[in-house]
Amino acid sequence: MQSIQITENKKQRAAALIESLTQLWESSVRASHDFLSDADTLSLKPYVREALKGIETLVVATDNGGCVAFMGLQEQKIEMLFVSPEYFGKGIGRRLVDLAVDEYGAVYVDVNEQNPKAAGFYRHVGFAVFRRDEVDGQGNAFPILRMKLIKGHGQGV
Repeated sequence: MQSIQITENKKQRAAALIESLTQLWESSVRASHDFLSDADTLSLKPYVREALKGIETLVVATDNGGCVAFMGLQEQKIEMLFVSPEYFGKGIGRRLVDLAVDEYGAVYVDVNEQNPKAAGFYRHVGFAVFRRDEVDGQGNAFPILRMKLIKGHGQGV
């Protein structure tokens, strides 16, 4: 884990980086979002590419030069956080959330209700559900849990 490098990208993002992160997103989703069909995953890819291009702050974790995780932040919200399946459970997600809270003042995150491991992870690091929406941002019937950092929990809060 010592070789993991975390860098911020607020400027133009090269097409190769966007493609690499989109592939990372897809492998992460296929390993963790059992409720999505192949068609669902493929239909979301264009939204992911656009989000990666336009997100205010993009933080990328690399290991030996290869992307292993990324996080997108907009204002006070973690808009996306995905880890390569080979790096699940190795603390990278926690490092990224701590960075989001401590350095960027993030206090919000949305999680698919049908992804209980992710919801459990965010609860573990200090977030709590404050609202539930029946559909996701594209109007699909994938309920979203809106979560907020609980004061006194997490690092730097």
